[in-house]
Amino acid sequence: MDLHPPATAGPGGATPSERMCDAFVDTFSLSGASISVFGRDGQQATIGTSNSLAARAETLQFELGEGPHWEALSSGRPVLVPNLAHQDHPKWPLFSSAAQELGIAAVFAFPMRMGAATIGVVDLYCVAPRTLDPHEVALATSMAGRFAAAAAREAMASASDPHSTEHDRAPSMRREVHQATGMIQAQLDTTTTNALARLRAYAFSSGRPIDELARDVVARRLDFSTQPD
Repeated sequence: MDLHPPATAGPGGATPSERMCDAFVDTFSLSGASISVFGRDGQQATIGTSNSLAARAETLQFELGEGPHWEALSSGRPVLVPNLAHQDHPKWPLFSSAAQELGIAAVFAFPMRMGAATIGVVDLYCVAPRTLDPHEVALATSMAGRFAAAAAREAMASASDPHSTEHDRAPSMRREVHQATGMIQAQLDTTTTNALARLRAYAFSSGRPIDELARDVVARRLDFSTQPD
């Protein structure tokens, strides 16, 4: 197959990142895929997902701050979980449990590298336990590397376009989450890392989506300086 993604989407068609996700799903017969890109400031942009299942699973990893996604980003190596239910000592207990509730049984994360830098992650999901053989791991790693530059370009274009829209297959550039994090940082006189951790913890404890909470913070309906620790 052609591993070079198209530069632009066709009329009414999927974006390049969505077509990249579909390429992973089709090549490896998976249930879903998502692509996220990270800026130099650590901000994450989810630029494409293959379907609603992948979108929700990616959001879970972002909200919880744990999962194979983050391990692949920090290690720069593929993370392979062929059966979430058979992990004796899960590294990501919250994500593992929540993902299984969604019906996800296997998860694979591949770093997107440009030179020595890891600029993003491709997350792959399957509703049945399965393994990737060495050839498939090598192919997925190669695809993630070949798609990295196109994914970075799409993320930069979306971030610089104030009129870019969100939809079910590219669920969030998370502008409001990043804006809310800055506001919480000022409210609590803390670091950006701690502010995002507080937002994630509030989302988890309240059962509300982190994007919804971020909108409340930005609209000044929620002030973390008035919340208990």
